[in-house]
Amino acid sequence: MSRRLIAGLTVAAALTGSSYALAQDRADHAFLTKAIEGNLAEVAVGKLAQEKGNSDGVKNFGHQLETDHSAANQKAMSVANTLKMTPPTEPTKAQRETYQKLSKLSGAAFDREFVKDMVTDHKKDVAEYEREAKRQNDPVASYANETLPTLKNHLQTAESLSTAKTQ
Repeated sequence: MSRRLIAGLTVAAALTGSSYALAQDRADHAFLTKAIEGNLAEVAVGKLAQEKGNSDGVKNFGHQLETDHSAANQKAMSVANTLKMTPPTEPTKAQRETYQKLSKLSGAAFDREFVKDMVTDHKKDVAEYEREAKRQNDPVASYANETLPTLKNHLQTAESLSTAKTQ
């Protein structure tokens, strides 16, 4: 091969590698941003459930959400700092709207909507974290792997509360 061709292939390989790394960084940042926003939303909704929940199950689940998502957020923020990204400081607009909707409810109506939202939300979260956790040798994937069992537990709890409400 000529030196020019080898040099061209070397440059192309380097550009491809850096494009992959850049895309990976964006994917990591997007996942972490969404994770932190979700954690912030879950902490807020967990506090709301403790305040407005009708049943002990909902109040206890609210406490569990507040505790677990506060801890998960500390880990996510640590990973964000490692990646030198600026983390979000509040939930998304849609998450804030869900909070506002729930805050206007009380008693059994609150419990019903809260549980329904938690089942839907945690199903999505588990799927997203499972996808992220499949990657290896990556601090974001490690965070996802560490957090996944807690999210699965939250989904199971929300589903059991949902089943209890319909019986």
